[in-house]
Amino acid sequence: MARKVFEEMRLCGEVIVADSSDDGTFEAAKGCGAYVFRPGKLGYGNAYLEGFSHAKGRYVVIMDGDLTYDPKEIKGLLELLLTGRWDMVMGTRLKGRIEPGAMPALHRYVGNPMLTGILNHLFDTRISDAHCGMRAITKEALDKLNLRTGGMEFASEMVIEAASKGLRIAEVPITYHPRRGQSKLSSFSDGWRHLRFMMLYRPVPFLMGPGLLALAVGLALAIGISLRAGAEARMHTLILGCLLLTIGYQMLLAGLYFSAFGITYGISGGSRVIKKLMSYHSLEKEVVLGLVFLAMGVVLGIKVILSWSVSGFGSLYETQTAMMAMILSILGIQTIFSGMFVSLLLLKNGDDGL
Repeated sequence: MARKVFEEMRLCGEVIVADSSDDGTFEAAKGCGAYVFRPGKLGYGNAYLEGFSHAKGRYVVIMDGDLTYDPKEIKGLLELLLTGRWDMVMGTRLKGRIEPGAMPALHRYVGNPMLTGILNHLFDTRISDAHCGMRAITKEALDKLNLRTGGMEFASEMVIEAASKGLRIAEVPITYHPRRGQSKLSSFSDGWRHLRFMMLYRPVPFLMGPGLLALAVGLALAIGISLRAGAEARMHTLILGCLLLTIGYQMLLAGLYFSAFGITYGISGGSRVIKKLMSYHSLEKEVVLGLVFLAMGVVLGIKVILSWSVSGFGSLYETQTAMMAMILSILGIQTIFSGMFVSLLLLKNGDDGL
């Protein structure tokens, strides 16, 4: 069917199938004259990466081999590419036609629109179906993309990379057909993979922004209660403040972990905010800061123990001080080990800040 489209458009094309399944696809495709390759690793993305390594044409069209997409619709994608106005053309099922039983309601009305909306917001794209598996791209544009992921998140990575490289992206409505055979998709697992991958590119809105907010609120509550008389009667507020403070600080550190990992493995170059933060990374400074927090916590802890001993190890109303000792100790330990972890990640780039 794909070859018939090439003939109608008077194009010379090749059909490449990258398949690791044992359902007979490999043999059937080979029997039809396609170039068939077995990827070295399992996974949705690995199959496409293998196929890309063998593609030789000026234009590359990709589609899943489960018959959910009609090869006749290749024509619509290629016609837009051939105008020279676009670098990449994506099919859109949500603006096209989805046949009964082709897509679960959870994917159609919740998962796909939500993940696509997040991607559009974070990466300034204007697409309606980020996970459509039918796409066409010029070979020149494809070679600019740093595609690495081997799983289902490959679909998001391709769009994110195209947006970050400034490619011109268009969409064409297509028809989505029911799958032939058993689906290997896992709604929540695959959805999380897409979300996690977007976090690697943009950790600020996912982790660092909410973390900073939680940290600020927690700090305000903890300090506010500590400075007021009768703080012991407001222990629940103090506990909430300390909890938010710890969670917020941990989210900020997690954002740094994601950023360092993305930069180290070439997944993301990092935003200006992240680059600014990473430029201040210094293991020695972070260890010193952590030790200062830890020392303050230990001093307060010793004060509580001494007060307890003076009271004959009976009832003690030093809960506020004990809470602050615990929080400072936790922040100190988190800071020390976080600095070590980020330094280890950045060793690969020769930018460990030692």
